[in-house]
Amino acid sequence: MTFIRQKIQRYPLRKNELLQGWDSADELLLKHVHTLDLKDKKVLVVNDQFGAISCHLGPCDFLTFTDSFVSAAGIRNNSGGKVEPISDLTELQGPYDLVLIQIPKNMSFFEDILCRLTPHLKEKSKIICASMVKHLAPSSFDLLNKYIGTTTTSLAEKKARLIFADFTKEQISSPYPIKLNVEEFKTPFINGSNLFSREKLDIGTRFFLEHIPAGDFSAILDLGCANGIIGIKAKEKNPSAKITFCDESAIAISSARQNYKNNFEDEAAFLWTNCFESGESESMNLILCNPPFHQQNTVGDFIAWQMFEDSLRTLKKGGMIRVIGNSHLGYQLKLKKLFGNSKVIATNQKFMIIEAVKK
Repeated sequence: MTFIRQKIQRYPLRKNELLQGWDSADELLLKHVHTLDLKDKKVLVVNDQFGAISCHLGPCDFLTFTDSFVSAAGIRNNSGGKVEPISDLTELQGPYDLVLIQIPKNMSFFEDILCRLTPHLKEKSKIICASMVKHLAPSSFDLLNKYIGTTTTSLAEKKARLIFADFTKEQISSPYPIKLNVEEFKTPFINGSNLFSREKLDIGTRFFLEHIPAGDFSAILDLGCANGIIGIKAKEKNPSAKITFCDESAIAISSARQNYKNNFEDEAAFLWTNCFESGESESMNLILCNPPFHQQNTVGDFIAWQMFEDSLRTLKKGGMIRVIGNSHLGYQLKLKKLFGNSKVIATNQKFMIIEAVKK
């Protein structure tokens, strides 16, 4: 028996989509939840991928949280607008009787979530976590035992498993965000829990920082900004430019906003969105981009393709995109196919920096 009664579509909608918008962990979680009496219970749903959980809970008092714009848009679409997720854990208003969590890939983010939950739980509040077995990190048990209480597990079913814990611990503050000192910057960077390489500057970003252009750029976009370090470097090299930061992670946008404020007195623009789909056409002179190659646990180049397509639409004539990626990803070919031109600016043993100009 399936508990996903309606078609849950991924976001954004793509022609000939081969990936479904839910997995066996969603089904196993719903199978268990449907055995519970949720009447008069306050429920929190965390990290629902595209709405499979939120759309199938049935009548109860629940709130949905996600850091991901893509997930939030999917939840909104699949619920017909009936579910409006929050993207900031400071908006929680417990106590919650039951918390349902799709365990994220990032264990720092999971730790942050659990810590921020503790003030909104009461004694014996129930936490149920779901994951595909192949994605279930051993440290997830350690974190639940540390911040929530003793864990038990379900039997594996269709390669998925549930973890149960009742809240028996104390309230605790989250250790996130953290500060990161970067040699060439005077001010430490504020890094939220769901950022890639939040505890050190990754080697790709370090290489990219060496190749940020200076010129007659009035409007610059840091596309997929993370903590905003690329856009901040671009502002240092182009002081009169207006910088726009966008990312699909709300935590990334919050981090970039704080870091920009710590470095400059003027205003920048910040956009929580998928790639740059909601950005204004022909509005940028320069786009700087380090594309991710996965969406949650799904790996592929579809995000890079959309970023490049959005960039082509967003750039003014004569505007330039500069991209970094692993050399084997072939971004120079993708950019040439879209823009009609591309040029390799710099390479090292692992990375390649490419630029293309909108004709």
